[in-house]
Amino acid sequence: FMSSHFIEPFLEYCREQRGLSINSLTAYRQDLQSFKRFLGESLVFGENLADAQKILGYQKYLREVMGSSPATIRRRMITLKSYFRWASAQGHISGSPFDGLALELKVPQRLPRPVDRPTLGRLLVERKVCGCTALVTRLLIVTGLRIGEATHLRIGDVCALGRKIRVRGKGSRERCVYVTNVRFLYEFRVYCEERRRDACSFEEYLFLNTRGSRLTEATFRKRLRTLSQDMMIEPRITPHRFRHSAATLLIEEGVDIRIVQRLLGHASIATTEIYTKVSDNALFDALTRADTLSCLEP
Repeated sequence: FMSSHFIEPFLEYCREQRGLSINSLTAYRQDLQSFKRFLGESLVFGENLADAQKILGYQKYLREVMGSSPATIRRRMITLKSYFRWASAQGHISGSPFDGLALELKVPQRLPRPVDRPTLGRLLVERKVCGCTALVTRLLIVTGLRIGEATHLRIGDVCALGRKIRVRGKGSRERCVYVTNVRFLYEFRVYCEERRRDACSFEEYLFLNTRGSRLTEATFRKRLRTLSQDMMIEPRITPHRFRHSAATLLIEEGVDIRIVQRLLGHASIATTEIYTKVSDNALFDALTRADTLSCLEP
């Protein structure tokens, strides 16, 4: 039952009916292949092989043998649950092995790690950060875009003045982000005008690599990894840490959390609220350093 004969139609359903992104579909495929390997390639796949005990065994296998993180285990269980629910609804199996199964899928909440202000300042003036890398870095800091959203931008997604950008986010949800910094807006506008002039179509990708193809997420991450090593930045910078920085900076500057939610494209306000905790930590650290009472004591 875990053959491509069933997996591919499920992924097609997720793409067409649920509007999942390419990254989500890739993760779903990996999750299903992982469970398939666990069952064993030599097995004859049938509806009775994936029962509740095998689900529990797989969860234990991920935790104790593979050493998977709670977040990874939770994602893989959710993928399987969705897969078997779809298969049951399609009539491929008589029922899901998850029916009546109580799983502990809580994940310890981890606070995001934004890039601190001094490091961001160093990056913005570092001469090694140049060209397209510098432009994308500034865009991520200003808008909080996911790196996949930024690298999939088309020329036509940016308005003529460069101020407004249409973004296709998770679940094919569209939103708009804005560039307001005057200096960066000028640089970004000049770049976009050059791309419009050189491109054959506004459907071409906005950011290109050195070969003239779409700048990929992997390439940009590699550039940041090299930059972290050259500048001796620890922990190393990643595109998603820029997203964390954008949210944290906005909240620390007093921007309403619902505006930040809309900017980041979070479906739930609860996802955005985690950044208020990061700001509270920054507040505590600042007050600790200040220690005003100590200044008054003799």
